[in-house]
Amino acid sequence: MKYRLQLTKIAKKELTCLEKSIQKQIAQKLRFYIAQNNPLQYAKKLKNNYIGAYRFRIGRYRAIFDVEDNGKISILLILRIKHRKEIYKKQ
Repeated sequence: MKYRLQLTKIAKKELTCLEKSIQKQIAQKLRFYIAQNNPLQYAKKLKNNYIGAYRFRIGRYRAIFDVEDNGKISILLILRIKHRKEIYKKQ
């Protein structure tokens, strides 16, 4: 199955607020995950899914996402990208 990556406006904004080196690291890791046959093997399913269903660990940062199936292509919808200390706090 093929996977495609899509970021919400909030995730894009959070990513652009980070340092350039961290942005590059996160983008590189997300491209790695998408290139895999099953990127969900690198994800952790969240118990309290009020912010999303899964998360990728990228160094000290977390990318929270949902999976949307669209026929033969699954879309990994990145909802939030934040530091691990801030991502799980309720808004």
